[in-house]
Amino acid sequence: MAQANEGKALSISVDGVDYQRIPLKTHVVMPDDKLSDIVEQYAASELQDGDIFFITEKIVAITQGRSYALDEIEPRKLATFLSRYVTKTAYGIGLGMPETMEMALREVGAPRVLLASAVAAVTKAFGRRGDFYRIVGDKARSIDGPTNGTIPPYDNRVVLGPVDPHGVAREVQRQLGRDIVVMIADINDIGGNILGSNSTKEHELEVARILGDNPLGQGTQSTPMGIIRKVTGKA
Repeated sequence: MAQANEGKALSISVDGVDYQRIPLKTHVVMPDDKLSDIVEQYAASELQDGDIFFITEKIVAITQGRSYALDEIEPRKLATFLSRYVTKTAYGIGLGMPETMEMALREVGAPRVLLASAVAAVTKAFGRRGDFYRIVGDKARSIDGPTNGTIPPYDNRVVLGPVDPHGVAREVQRQLGRDIVVMIADINDIGGNILGSNSTKEHELEVARILGDNPLGQGTQSTPMGIIRKVTGKA
């Protein structure tokens, strides 16, 4: 039986349609794990045709070898300077620490990060927020750093965004061999987006709304994947 994470709801209504969100609990995923093995162990038997299977971008990236210990990262002066001006929230450090900013500079290049910083500095003065991450793009926006409640060993590591999330979604669907949609999701307690899927952009935007309250939770729940199932046959 599906069990909601603390402070979260299993069901949601979007545009008059009811959906159940089923978190799937796993072990703490490590770099030597294979995503295909995790999917087979924890999800394969739970899925039904017509489901949407969503996987957090973090475990995809971890299994791709894209997590780095903090002491492996030597931030340049520019990274230290820029990180001071990133808005930090209780839900994620984002690029607000020198190590995560350094990895953003490596991922997308200094010119793009500097452009995003300059635009954000201007638009923030007029009360507009979010332009930095819109301009810097998904590769940088998906970088995760440690925060309070992060599960060890990731309380001392930086995790980058996944490589080829659309390809990963298609491969997972082929592995499962079911009539399902697979989405690679970047979600937290202030929203999120879909990085890749085997569906359309319009469907991705709809699923981002269904997951907007982050049913997987933000801390130590160890539920890095889940199922969205449309509720049918209501009286």
